[in-house]
Amino acid sequence: METNSHNITLLGTGLIGVFYAMSLHGQRGRDRIKVVYSRSMERASQFAGDWQIPHACTDMDEAIEHPETDVVIVALPNHLHLETVLKAAKAGKSILCTKPLGRTAAEALQMLKAVEEAGVFQGYLEDLCYTPKTLKALQSVKNGALGKVLWTRSREAHPGPHSEWFWDVEKSGGGAMIDLACHCVEIGRNFIGKDIRPIEVMCWAATQVKPIEAEDNAIALIKYENGAISQFEVSWTYRGGMDLRDEVAGVEGVIRLDHFLRTGFEVYTATGEKGYVAEKAESATGWLFPVGDEVNALGYPHMFTDMFESMDQEKAPMETFYDGYIVNAILDACYASAKSKQWELVKLEVWRGRNDVSADTSKAEYDVDHYLMKTELLPDGRTKTVIKHKQTGKLREVIS
Repeated sequence: METNSHNITLLGTGLIGVFYAMSLHGQRGRDRIKVVYSRSMERASQFAGDWQIPHACTDMDEAIEHPETDVVIVALPNHLHLETVLKAAKAGKSILCTKPLGRTAAEALQMLKAVEEAGVFQGYLEDLCYTPKTLKALQSVKNGALGKVLWTRSREAHPGPHSEWFWDVEKSGGGAMIDLACHCVEIGRNFIGKDIRPIEVMCWAATQVKPIEAEDNAIALIKYENGAISQFEVSWTYRGGMDLRDEVAGVEGVIRLDHFLRTGFEVYTATGEKGYVAEKAESATGWLFPVGDEVNALGYPHMFTDMFESMDQEKAPMETFYDGYIVNAILDACYASAKSKQWELVKLEVWRGRNDVSADTSKAEYDVDHYLMKTELLPDGRTKTVIKHKQTGKLREVIS
């Protein structure tokens, strides 16, 4: 397989820009950032020096249109995504955009149409779908280890974002949901099946602690056409670090993932850790939970490997702008439900998945006349099996 090297314009020098640079100049080192943009020339120059980037600027058009680059990575605040994606598409560059794609589904759809009309490669940088644990779990689900997936749960909670713009609802598009639930929604879609249509949502959201106009906590249920339910829990007020957990339950099994706080690496220090511990860590003393390889644990290297290898092979990556649009549409419904306090439909102007799905139930058979309800080993060594007659509905126990 032929592999190419790519020259990159990186827009943004915040925390996500640092993670991207660490990934791009690390595992797949043949792809290099050649131009970096920041609002501050001081920050742009410092970032360029840290990562050996030859060009630094504060002119976004200059950065996007730079003749030495073929890929634009958008690592900017949410309110700038639409503007920069439209400019990059017009320039004919391949475009990789951080999450969420837009502040709303309308913005996301405008970006999707722009890149498809321009015919440029596009990828949605949803890193938490690419964590090594998640990729392994997805393969287990595809291999049938869990049977039909019935329910997923994804949780992301921490003390709040690090930059001022996150707290501004006009710039961010929302609160904890637009920031964190975009991860959770897409993780659930991957496990349930991206070709299964999300139908409706029920959401609770509230501003419990922070003096902001957006929600700092939220919980939602997302109902899918095949009967599966996806649940998310997000918080900007959770203390003690960043809690990243996923669960998947199927007819034949369960998967539980813990990505950050409980990874098997625990440190107690009375004197204090002399330096950075982990993203969103609140303390440098007492019990600490460092992450051995934070960038890898959060999925960035696998994400960029998929993006650039897909670019080389002229195929769609695992996460596309279309996925970003679906996520935004689900979140729009969540915000609507939080206000109405009712189930709200997921409104999709564009749907490219299956239309032949029904919410069938999975019933295990005991024999030709009975359904199997449950088999359990009793404390005295006997086995109890509960069965139900298919015609009469009568339940009985079989002891062996």
